[in-house]
Amino acid sequence: MSTGFYWDERCFWHTGGNYALTMPVGGLVQPMAAGGLPEHPETKRRLRNLMEVTGITADLEMRHAPAASDDDLLRVHPAPYLSTFKEMSEAGGGELGLRTPFAKDGYEIARLSAGLAIRAVEDVLRGSVANAYALSRPPGHHCLPDWPNGFCLLANIALAVEAAQAKGLAGRIAVVDWDVHHGNGTEQIFYDRDDVLTISVHQEYNYPLDTGDITDRGRGKGLGFNINVPLPPGVGHVGYLEAMERIVRPALDRFQPELIIVACGFDAGIFDPIARMLCTAQTFGLMTRQMMDAAEAHCDGKLVMVHEGGYSEAYVPFCGHRVLEELSGSDRRAPDPMAATVATRQPNAQADTFIRGLIGEMAAVLLSDPPAAPPPDRA
Repeated sequence: MSTGFYWDERCFWHTGGNYALTMPVGGLVQPMAAGGLPEHPETKRRLRNLMEVTGITADLEMRHAPAASDDDLLRVHPAPYLSTFKEMSEAGGGELGLRTPFAKDGYEIARLSAGLAIRAVEDVLRGSVANAYALSRPPGHHCLPDWPNGFCLLANIALAVEAAQAKGLAGRIAVVDWDVHHGNGTEQIFYDRDDVLTISVHQEYNYPLDTGDITDRGRGKGLGFNINVPLPPGVGHVGYLEAMERIVRPALDRFQPELIIVACGFDAGIFDPIARMLCTAQTFGLMTRQMMDAAEAHCDGKLVMVHEGGYSEAYVPFCGHRVLEELSGSDRRAPDPMAATVATRQPNAQADTFIRGLIGEMAAVLLSDPPAAPPPDRA
């Protein structure tokens, strides 16, 4: 079986209006030279273009998917939210929450984005593809049931989880979120549940500013089934692999999921304009291999990547291509043109030692049973 790649040209047509990074244009804020939010189509379109140029598309099952149905949406989002979103979209667009502007047809495009994630998960669970990548846009991991934020209008991954469980395709599902921003929407939706393990590895207090603490472990039946790994800025390649090996993989081993979904953001990349981590294309490839190994150990390789953030037009395509190389086993390569430069910009050995110690302290807390007190503030 091959790797499924799910995409839709119309997802590239989503737009958020005229913002300068995350600030609305006006007053003393000048328009960006290129216009628009950092969440724009070029990072995703250029990934798709790079795939075409290298020929890796020949080694993938290139697939489309129907939009998420009303039944799909209502498993997560209340009807009043959906109707308001739809009405605003038909009237020309607007903004429903925090940093979620959308234009005409924004509702329909968001349904298409969620549909890609839903179909990718279903196809993997039914065995028609070995693993999958959904190039979803707009993203989803910040979206709460009735409050969109952070460019996210529908909770793509949560919708895919609920659809799979409603169809009896899987019970225990793990969501590993390595987008540089905390996956607060996914966390909240499953916070009281023990059938979905949510893990977020993120830059501490980047976005949102008030979520993602190590102490947020779930509630009720869900206590211990939500794991936050807040990393300080500048952690880099070694630190991310260490967090995956010492926290994420043991948590997956303990949970034994029937499916692993990765919220695959590339904004921890070294050139991202709205984050301060130092990951490389190699980092994302090796983290993908770690997730594939975990999936092989627990769920017959059932692994789905759902695209989230990542805002460097030049670098995201190489990070994404590296993930697809690993997923598919393709020998069609897109060598990182900045490999030598990014290697020299990594933290030094002393910093890596500090980060290993910090991650060790976090692991002792996060993998304890019952959940333990957080480590002391090292500041």
